Amino acid sequence: MAETSVFARILDYANRADPYPLYAELRETPVLRVDGRYVVSTYREVVELLHDPRISSIREEDVAGGGPSDGESLPGLPPAFIRRDPPDHDRVRRVAMRHFGPPRSPGRVESLRGALSEIVTGLIDGFADRTRVDVVDDFAYPLPVTAICRLLGVPTEDEPRFRVWAAALVEAIDPRAGEATQRRRVEAGLELRAYLDELAEARLRQPSGDLLSALVTDDGVEGAMSRDELLSTASLLLVAGHETTVNLITNGMLTLLRHPAELDRLRRDPGRVVPLVEELLRYEPPVQMLPQRTALDDIEIAGTTIPKGATITLVLAAADRDPGHFPDPDRFDPDRADKEHLGFGGGIHFCFGAPLARLETRLALSALASRLENPRLVADPPPYRENVALRGPRHLLIEFDGVAPSPVT
Repeated sequence: MAETSVFARILDYANRADPYPLYAELRETPVLRVDGRYVVSTYREVVELLHDPRISSIREEDVAGGGPSDGESLPGLPPAFIRRDPPDHDRVRRVAMRHFGPPRSPGRVESLRGALSEIVTGLIDGFADRTRVDVVDDFAYPLPVTAICRLLGVPTEDEPRFRVWAAALVEAIDPRAGEATQRRRVEAGLELRAYLDELAEARLRQPSGDLLSALVTDDGVEGAMSRDELLSTASLLLVAGHETTVNLITNGMLTLLRHPAELDRLRRDPGRVVPLVEELLRYEPPVQMLPQRTALDDIEIAGTTIPKGATITLVLAAADRDPGHFPDPDRFDPDRADKEHLGFGGGIHFCFGAPLARLETRLALSALASRLENPRLVADPPPYRENVALRGPRHLLIEFDGVAPSPVT
């Protein structure tokens, strides 16, 4: 009973601000059976299962119910590739990657650097007549939202509409989500589906240089995505393309303010942001757990048999604080030698948008560190979002004495 209560306490919002002591308790049983699911929390075991082909991203209830019931897919459509298994996963992801990264489109993300720098500069310039801002609402949210809109070709003026849809979809990822949450997800998903379908049709008639145009006009040797697959992919990129990055940037600023020596080092040495962001992904990852995986066969791991058909939860954030893999894991140390964190997951579902998230977060934290004069927290801990899987502050109020001019580049 005591062991079962550990995971229940992790799910409890009262512990959202600091779940790490509970993760340490959870790791005492590397594979813990809780209410019919198997919770895996140690680094070696989580990595093993991330790469195990006997672990499926498709849930049995989704198949039985005729469609996905998670926040990463739209109702009435096939699951996004993050919710598919090979070979379908591999085919759809390859088609999407042709237009997003190497080898065919190696410069798409890097080509956004100038625009992203301008967005960052403009947002911080807007702080000039203020001494207090909310890092979330005033910076960490508008930056990745503007970026993903430009990347996909979604009009930024439509942001208020898809912000509501995205919130409803993300809420459904939480393992505590109930029937009311799922109803909101379905309503939001149907509206987002209709919106993206209309946008895709417009791009088909008049393509531009954005990612959605590239996907809808794709004529590659592997064949194009179906319209339904394209809509699922566009939804995944639009929602996941900003939600997790908001948390990563906010967690990053919170961590720096709690570690003023590291903030000062970053201010003096902007190049330090590269290892700093990697350590941040380990230390305060925006994706804390993958709550829904399914065993396709009996799996023996860490002295436990996970039976075929069982639901598996992989607690990435607990694995990344495992002292069996990372020495002194509760210390924030950008100079740490081992950078093999699980902040972007692993295996075939390694985060598709990792290059963009890294670039956005590096630019964001470097600029905040260099331009805000004497920044400090208003409240610690800040209020957190409800979601246990995608963890980050709901608001992060900071005060500062002034804003330094943007450096001339």
